[in-house]
Amino acid sequence: MAADSNNTAVLNTSAYKIRDLNLWYGAHQALFNINMDILEKEITAIIGPSGCGKSTFINTLNLMINMVEGAKMTGEIRYADENLLDGKPDLIHLRKKVGMVFQKPNPFPKSIYENVVYGPRIHGIRKKKELDDIAERSLKDAFLWDEVKDRLDMDAMGLSGGQQQRLCIARALATRPEVILMDEPTSALDPISTVKVEELITELKENYTIAVVTHNMQQAARVSDKTAFFLMGELIEMDDTDKIFSNPLDSRTEEYVTGRFG
Repeated sequence: MAADSNNTAVLNTSAYKIRDLNLWYGAHQALFNINMDILEKEITAIIGPSGCGKSTFINTLNLMINMVEGAKMTGEIRYADENLLDGKPDLIHLRKKVGMVFQKPNPFPKSIYENVVYGPRIHGIRKKKELDDIAERSLKDAFLWDEVKDRLDMDAMGLSGGQQQRLCIARALATRPEVILMDEPTSALDPISTVKVEELITELKENYTIAVVTHNMQQAARVSDKTAFFLMGELIEMDDTDKIFSNPLDSRTEEYVTGRFG
């Protein structure tokens, strides 16, 4: 929450409004009546035990879930004043505005430079100077420029795991998205690389809305503004992160965050 010059409270606006979202894989229902808002320029952590629907949910936000055969959704996922489940949204435009970073670093088998400019090229940018500027800006924003600026032609697969993940974040930033979705972005990284990615996530909040799935509750407590606790496909509770970890309303949330199950 911010305040204006008259000290009047101003609520952050919602990047996403999810209402009565249900999802099935064939006959199996995986999400049940999800209702939540994801606020602009905040970090929302999504926590819960394995198989609770965290990754399924985050993959609905850019409709990547549509690539899963048999997936069916009802309800509303409102982004940019459009219900993504109503009609046929422009998926190319949606995925330009909503970037995705996956659990394991997945750089393309191309140079560092070509990884970063891949998205802008798809969207029609051809001038080398413009692509060069995008590459530099995106790598700087991902805290990677100083480490790779003298070897942009190097195969991205030669980078360390932590560098590869930051490269994937740079690749997501290159199309100038509004939202960045992250599905357990540090679970495959060593502790030092994890710290760097967490610092990066915190910095990115100034310009981007971020939703991050994490199995690491300490990470959720460190980086997020809001935390949503999922269990067996249901959203049990969502609140300010401090409250979720110190004074949750639901006993199941308390049992999970204190390590009694999960």
